[in-house]
Amino acid sequence: MKTKPTRPLVAIALIATLLNNAQAEENVLNLYSARHYQTDEALYANFTKQTGIRINRIEGKEDELLERIKNEGANSPADILLTVDAARLAVAHEMGLFAPLKSAWLESRIPAHLRTDDWFSYSTRARVIVYAKGAVKPADVQSYQDLAKPELKGKVCSRSGSHPYNLSLMASIIAHQGEARAEEWAKNVVANFSRAPKGGDTDQIKAVAAGECAVALSNTYYVARLMRSDKAEDKKTMEKVGVIWPDQQGSGTHINISGGGMLKTSQHKAAAIKFLEYLASDDAQRYFADGNNEWPVVASVKVVNPALDALGKFKADVLPVGSLAMYRSKAQMIFDRAGYR
Repeated sequence: MKTKPTRPLVAIALIATLLNNAQAEENVLNLYSARHYQTDEALYANFTKQTGIRINRIEGKEDELLERIKNEGANSPADILLTVDAARLAVAHEMGLFAPLKSAWLESRIPAHLRTDDWFSYSTRARVIVYAKGAVKPADVQSYQDLAKPELKGKVCSRSGSHPYNLSLMASIIAHQGEARAEEWAKNVVANFSRAPKGGDTDQIKAVAAGECAVALSNTYYVARLMRSDKAEDKKTMEKVGVIWPDQQGSGTHINISGGGMLKTSQHKAAAIKFLEYLASDDAQRYFADGNNEWPVVASVKVVNPALDALGKFKADVLPVGSLAMYRSKAQMIFDRAGYR
């Protein structure tokens, strides 16, 4: 005849089961990511190897992920949002999605101008001027302000003024020079357009090489991709264009970032903090930055990247990323008034 377990033993078994379930839940991290680079696989696998925390990843475009988190509301399973561009992270902040986070490790690793109270930068990219060799003298396009010179009438290509990359640049101009001068610059740049804004940064580089325009703006990682390409057409494109680091005699070249933060609805906060801190480690910085031909935010970390090495060193603008977020809405209004569509 079998004897029934005593109540204390049943209680102990139940508690053990609950603890095991809780521990299992803590070993999971739900990541919403707008990054989709091949090296990210190694980035995440390394985190799981180090911590035992499994990553459930949902990838999508930035706006789609923000809308999804908004619709999920308090029931969102997302713990972390990773995306590119300060303007997009600012939108998430304005939507109240991020939870404030204090971390001595992140503060020691990430420069103050590249973090806020609730989101952090993990890699940087620069917005440079690309010019057609032989059509424009490099000395004539040494600053963003030079793009507004009347001498460049009919020679400037651009992507949409509503794109976050251009909004972040405009936000930096507002922060440095004020709204009035920023709007004057935008109107004069519009007057210099060779055609209506269209396409992405790679399209602007190719338009310059094809003679459709003489100058354009591009993020450095688009330039680096073409420099590292094995395609003959890409090699020909890069033979026809040159790259300028703007404002080296002033505030420095505008910098944008890739980054992320922990969501307020996170059910795995300990795991989320571990992940954000992991992204500032030496190994993760190499994976995170080089996956998209960018620079690490941790100054001591070196990335071996022939394209970035070829582009050389430059003076970067150290405007706090929070300022880019602060002026994002004003940047859009100025572009709208200037006809920078």
